[in-house]
Amino acid sequence: MPDRIARYKGGEYPVRIGKGLLDRIGETAAGLVAGRTAFVATDETVGALYLDRATVSLERAGFRTASFSVPAGEASKSPERLLELYGSFHAAGLTRSDLVVALGGGVVGDLAGYAAATWMRGVPVMQVPTTLLAQVDSSIGGKTGIDLPFGKNLVGAFHQPAAVVLDPSVLGTLPRARMAEGMAEVVKYGCIADEDLFVAIESGFLDLDWVVERCVRIKTGVVSRDEKDTGERMMLNFGHTVGHAVEKASAFALSHGESVSIGMAAATRIGERLGVTPHGTAERLESVLVHQGLPIRSTLPLDTVVEAMASDKKRLSGKVHFVFLERIGEAALHPMPVSELAALLKEVAVVG
Repeated sequence: MPDRIARYKGGEYPVRIGKGLLDRIGETAAGLVAGRTAFVATDETVGALYLDRATVSLERAGFRTASFSVPAGEASKSPERLLELYGSFHAAGLTRSDLVVALGGGVVGDLAGYAAATWMRGVPVMQVPTTLLAQVDSSIGGKTGIDLPFGKNLVGAFHQPAAVVLDPSVLGTLPRARMAEGMAEVVKYGCIADEDLFVAIESGFLDLDWVVERCVRIKTGVVSRDEKDTGERMMLNFGHTVGHAVEKASAFALSHGESVSIGMAAATRIGERLGVTPHGTAERLESVLVHQGLPIRSTLPLDTVVEAMASDKKRLSGKVHFVFLERIGEAALHPMPVSELAALLKEVAVVG
């Protein structure tokens, strides 16, 4: 499959998609940097499956390798793990001419990407995502960051990768729950930008190669037109305002994908209540989400979710830029006060 190209103000990078590419990441890496050290950041689950294959490929291409594994899960996107990663960079002698390889899901991509962005004021990073969610969404576009006790992704940087390498064959080892988490983001793309994709999922079609390529095409196009998330890219946050709040309010017991699923259900029901979203859209969307094994309701206290929404980094001047569906395949941005959103959230009874 030909590479897709993600463009941004300072340049561009390839997004390579193909089965077997994990065993050829050294070939890609060799053309990215002048240095000969490749530092692989991963998590303990992914490392047990794929770290050896990744390092063999990198060493075959002439790199000296070092690696660091964090525990799997959102809790690793923390200042403490970041400092440990910096320490490993130092021990490996990592310089600005070397390469960080983020091998894992969204947590690893965010953590390793932010570490690369800030170590020596910027080291190149190659994203090698191993989950569906990371392949279709978080590995592309340069968003990196860590969580703080009072909010998700509150510390971060835009650090565009030198390359993204997607090997759909690694998705075969994902547990069903992790695949469902990724499908939440796939459904999101169908909702906001690709009615044909949504209809395909709705009808039970699931060719992962086709799904990944379709989502990557949308994501690369959007981030090329809006690198810093100030306009069109904000549409990618459909379901995320409530979703991030639910995720935080659950102390991350709910995964990102599960939380976004609940957030999309909330956004669609609120949109119908306001007359922005056509009647029946929520029922249609929720049917797809449930079929994918995703939740559409939460029993978390409404006040806790609203408090988490109020600390969201996307809030500007007391308002959140909320994404509604004008129809399946087309979204629109509506700034609204947190208090108004909270009242609507109570009315639709998706949380609480």
